Amino acid sequence: MNNRISSLAPLPFISPESFTPRSFDDPVKAVDALTELYDRNTAFLTSSFSALSKGAPIQGRYRACYPQVTIETTSFGHVDSRLSFGHVTAPGIYTTTITRPQLFRHYLKEQLGHLIRSHGVPILISESATPIPLHFAFGEGAHVEASASALVDIPLRDIFDAPDLTTTDDEIANGEYEPAPGEPLPLAPFTAQRIDYSLARLSHYTATGANHFQNFVLFTNYQFYIDEFCAWARDLMASGGGGYTAFVEPGNIMTMAGSDRPEANGASLRLPQMPAYHLKKKGHAGITMVNIGVGPSNAKTITDHIAVLRPHAWLMLGHCAGLRNSQRLGDYVLAHAYMREDHVLDDDLPVWVPIPALAEVQVALEDAVAEITGYEGFELKRIMRTGTVATIDNRNWELRDQRGPVKRLSQARAIALDMESATIAANGFRFRVPYGTLLCVSDKPLHGELKLPGMATAFYRTQVSQHLQIGIRAIQKLAAMPPEKLHSRKLRSFFETAFQ
Repeated sequence: MNNRISSLAPLPFISPESFTPRSFDDPVKAVDALTELYDRNTAFLTSSFSALSKGAPIQGRYRACYPQVTIETTSFGHVDSRLSFGHVTAPGIYTTTITRPQLFRHYLKEQLGHLIRSHGVPILISESATPIPLHFAFGEGAHVEASASALVDIPLRDIFDAPDLTTTDDEIANGEYEPAPGEPLPLAPFTAQRIDYSLARLSHYTATGANHFQNFVLFTNYQFYIDEFCAWARDLMASGGGGYTAFVEPGNIMTMAGSDRPEANGASLRLPQMPAYHLKKKGHAGITMVNIGVGPSNAKTITDHIAVLRPHAWLMLGHCAGLRNSQRLGDYVLAHAYMREDHVLDDDLPVWVPIPALAEVQVALEDAVAEITGYEGFELKRIMRTGTVATIDNRNWELRDQRGPVKRLSQARAIALDMESATIAANGFRFRVPYGTLLCVSDKPLHGELKLPGMATAFYRTQVSQHLQIGIRAIQKLAAMPPEKLHSRKLRSFFETAFQ
């Protein structure tokens, strides 16, 4: 054994002083207490690591735990039935672990405030029994200096807690969690470790910090949309921001409102797998846009992680194959149903589960199309169809025997085909995030209409800008709604967590 460990006996646990539980009837003070406890415990872990990396003797196993929120109700008292969240369904004890309370400050104040108003009981802030892994205590994007090589011969798991993937899962969100008898019920859809895992993954996949993500998210499968979004956002920043405060690009490169050039951060960057761009507004009320590339695997991966930030809505804007002879290149498709042949969510959300259209999102998208294109009422049908979008996992499906797929598409009344939309909608349903899809027909493989190079250039130049502006207008309409109205009761199951 390394000579810095004094004996073969099990190492004693070394932890911060015990935290005395506190009750609050003010959500702001409750979040302040969560922040105080979290900051104390993560500082204990990181400072202990720093000391050991500089040669301090190892005196035990260093452990600090996540804060937790608990509420206890004894009544079946009637709550506002219009709300889809903010209350528990039956008497009992409900709890959840909390991470990064400063990042989630606005969200936590809102959720705890609803609980206090709905049930008239205080919120208990205490220390949980769930250890904070050292990796997560540093936060995403942290850089550990080379001096830590002093610990290279000692497994970190011997002296610090590591992420426990055996208990980091989506059982609560999937409706599969069954607490043991006498165990508290879950208060939130994600545990602290599950959130920390995703925050680290978000930084890796998008090259931007979780603190930059906004509550309204646009996904696209083409870089053309990102280029257009960046040009629009930079012009907006140069002209004063128009209510937005900053524009953030991969590498956390930031352009502030009123500036026409980004703040240099000295970092060199390779474009990440799914780069994200953030047009920020106070209270995370701005727009995040992510290029997810092609395929359902990427679509699932990124929405698995963005979901822990509890966005108010996400929309898919991208290209699709038009399946009807009456469609033309450049027409729009507003999905009101999804045919799921992507298969990446089969183990989490069975294919027999219907994915409903959400009225608030559908209306916002249709109204945005009308406003940007100038078509109204019956005339709107000239450029847009509403119907079933099929999502598949084989980009070259046309090269196989088409009789089976075409028959299924016809029976499903499908009007468009892509590789991401149903995945994004299904994960929105699964994670209770309002979702929607507006696609643009870019080819018609069943009718031999494939774009020639010159046609493609003209198509992208004329359609991408309009399509993006429609998506932005729809987001602005959704952002103007109160969250209580936007978060539909359609997305809630029989037994739901109180946190949205």
